[in-house]
Amino acid sequence: MARYEVLSPDQVPADSRGTLDAFTKTIGFTPNMMAAFAQSPIAFNAWAALLGSLSKSLDVKTRESIGLAVSEVNGCDYCLTVHSFTAEHMAKMSPEEIVLARRGHANDPRRDAAVQFARRVIETRGKVGDADLAAVRAAGFTEANIIEIVALVAMYSLTNFFNNVFDPDKDFPAVAAAGTI
Repeated sequence: MARYEVLSPDQVPADSRGTLDAFTKTIGFTPNMMAAFAQSPIAFNAWAALLGSLSKSLDVKTRESIGLAVSEVNGCDYCLTVHSFTAEHMAKMSPEEIVLARRGHANDPRRDAAVQFARRVIETRGKVGDADLAAVRAAGFTEANIIEIVALVAMYSLTNFFNNVFDPDKDFPAVAAAGTI
C-alpha cells in the first residue's frame, strides 16, 4: 500500500504541471517519485531548479557517483535504482564502477576524491575534518567545486529522505538493496 496519495500526472497541482511535463518529456515517462513529489509545487519546483542548476556542475560520472554513494549511505533503495540506471545509460559507467561508487569510491583518482568527500559529508553530517578538505583540494577541486559537492549531497539527500518516507513503487530496474554490497 502506498504511503502517499497516488495521483496520475494530470491530477498534480497546476503549479507543478509544467515542471512535471518537462521531466516526462525528457525521460519518456513520469517516474512515481516525481508524481508524488509534484503534490507540493513549492518543494517540487525548488528541487527541480536545484537539480537543473547542479546538472551543470562537475561531470556526469562524478555527479552520478556522488548520487550512488549518498543514496547508499542514506539507505534509499528507490534512488539507488534511479542512479544505477542513469549511471549506466547516461554516464556510461560499468557495473563495477557503479558498485564502487556505492561504496564511496571511483577508479579515477580525481572522481574518487570527490566521492570520498561526498560520503564523508553525509556520514559526518557536514562535520568533515581538515584532512577531508585537504584531500579533495589536492585532487584539484576548487572551492566552488567543493560547494557544489556539498550541494549535490544535500540535493540527493532530499530525494533520499522523500523516497524513504513515502516509498514510491520503483519504476527503474531493480538493484541490490542498500547495505548489501
